[in-house]
Amino acid sequence: MAQESSHAAPRGAPGPHRVVVIVDENSNPFELGCATEVFGLRRPEIGPDLYAFRLCSPEPRTVMRDGFFTLTGVAGLEAADEADTLIVPNRPDIEVPRRPAVLDAVRRAHARGARLLGFCSGAFTLAEAGVLDGRRAAVHWQWADSFRARFPAVRLERDVLFVDDGDILTAAGSAAALDLGLHVVRRDHGAEIAASVSRRLVFAAHRDGGQKQFVERPLPDLLDESLGPVLAWAQERLDAPLTVSDLAARAAVSPATLHRRFRAQLGTTPLAWLTGERLALACRLIERGESRFEVVARRSGLGTAANLRALMRRGTGITPSAYKRRFGPG
Repeated sequence: MAQESSHAAPRGAPGPHRVVVIVDENSNPFELGCATEVFGLRRPEIGPDLYAFRLCSPEPRTVMRDGFFTLTGVAGLEAADEADTLIVPNRPDIEVPRRPAVLDAVRRAHARGARLLGFCSGAFTLAEAGVLDGRRAAVHWQWADSFRARFPAVRLERDVLFVDDGDILTAAGSAAALDLGLHVVRRDHGAEIAASVSRRLVFAAHRDGGQKQFVERPLPDLLDESLGPVLAWAQERLDAPLTVSDLAARAAVSPATLHRRFRAQLGTTPLAWLTGERLALACRLIERGESRFEVVARRSGLGTAANLRALMRRGTGITPSAYKRRFGPG
C-alpha cells in the first residue's frame, strides 16, 4: 500500500517546495533529465510553479557518465542543506564508494526531515549514507543481489517499480524515475495535476494501471498496437459496466490471450488495470469538487461508496474524505 507523503507543503522558507538534485562524478544523464522534466520545468497551463528546482555538485566541474558532457555553473553542495526534497546521485559504478561530502549532505538532509529520493542506483547512495537501515527500498533488478549482499539491513523489495517508504522513496530503474516522480507529484498536488504533467511527458501516469506500486516486472515492455487501442477505448467508458470479456471482445482476442498481453506489456491483469483507471478517475472527480461519494463511485465505475472507500484506502493510503480535504477545491 502506498503511504501518504507529509511533504506537500514546503518546509522552512515560504515559496514552492524546494527540490535539489545532487549531481556527482559519473552520474547518469537520463535520471537527471527525468528529475528536470518532472520537477524543474515551468508549466503555465497548470498555474504557479509546483517546485523550486536546483542542481548542486561537490565540484565546480562534474563529468557525467562516460564523459558524455561536463556540467558546470551549478550550485555547490551547500544547496542540499536547503532542500525540502533531495534527490541523491546515481551512477553505473556501484562498487565505487560515494564521496564522504555527498554522504554527509544526505545524512544532514535526513536528520532535519527532508524527503529523500533515489533513482535507480541512487539506492546505493542512500544505503551508504546509512539512512536505509530497516527501511524498504527498490533497486534495479540487475543489482538486486549485489545490493542485498552489501546492505542486509535494508528491506529490499524485488519486482517493484518503486517504493514509497514515507520520507525515503526509491525507484527501481532509469525509466522508473519518471514513475516515482509522477507519484511524488500526485502525492503533493493530486491526481489531476499529476495527470497533466504525465500528458506533457507523453508518459503513462500509472504504468501498472493504478496507484499501487507493485508490478510483475520492474520495466514493462512498450505497448504494441494490439493493446493500445483497447486501452483508449476503455478509458472513454470507465463508467460503463465493462468486464474483462468486454475488453477481450473489443481487442478481438480471447480473455486468456488478453490476460497474457496485459501481463507481458503492463505487468498487471486486465481487471487490475481497469480498477486502477477507475480509481484515478474517482480521484480527479473529487479534486474537481464532486463531494457526493456515491456519485463519484457511480461515475468512475466503482459502483458503491463502500467500494470506493475500500479501493481508495488500498490504492492511496487515505480515505475519500481525507483525499477531499487535501486535494479538493479550496
